[in-house]
Amino acid sequence: MMVTPLNESTLLLLGPLALFALVSSITPGPNNIMLASSGLTFGFRRTIPHMLGVNLGFTVMLVLVGLGLGTMFQQFPWLYTVLKYAGALYLLYLAWKIALSGPMDTGSQRGRPFTFLQAALFQWVNPKAWVMAVGVIATYTPQAGFYWNLALAAAVCCLVNLPSIGIWAAFGAGLQKWLHRPLAIRLFNVAMALLLVASLYPVVQELA
Repeated sequence: MMVTPLNESTLLLLGPLALFALVSSITPGPNNIMLASSGLTFGFRRTIPHMLGVNLGFTVMLVLVGLGLGTMFQQFPWLYTVLKYAGALYLLYLAWKIALSGPMDTGSQRGRPFTFLQAALFQWVNPKAWVMAVGVIATYTPQAGFYWNLALAAAVCCLVNLPSIGIWAAFGAGLQKWLHRPLAIRLFNVAMALLLVASLYPVVQELA
């Protein structure tokens, strides 16, 4: 018997999937920390490509993981280990760049916001993105009619994720009204950098 795209098991999981996507997307993590810092430093409008890169980059990642990329990491565990620690080093580099970010009127010292492509590629070294992708595939994507369910899960995550991460960019941009002084902006970005470093705690714990 042919499995319809929207079978009963899929419909029952839509609510929990949306809730999982919301909680995972809106809670602090590398993406949201960087978006808040970018919103403050560059403004909301200039942070939009960063937001779209996170959103669509994660959606593509979710689909590719579901289509079998995760199997490759099961066959070659060392690839996942290399990716994990390379991502940790890259996050430390990003934390350093965020800590050095200046206010919008400091000319060349302020750097540039993430581009769409940079944000999309960052998802592949973002530990939280991997946890989210694996969680969606393993828990909220029934095997019966898998490809339809995967497409639906990716669509739900995409729709829920964008406004969730947008809140963080808007939060950072909103702080421009209160954080006018370069020192205040620098302190905020240093705090965001420290939170980004703190997000690496699970990786550090594995080394202990």
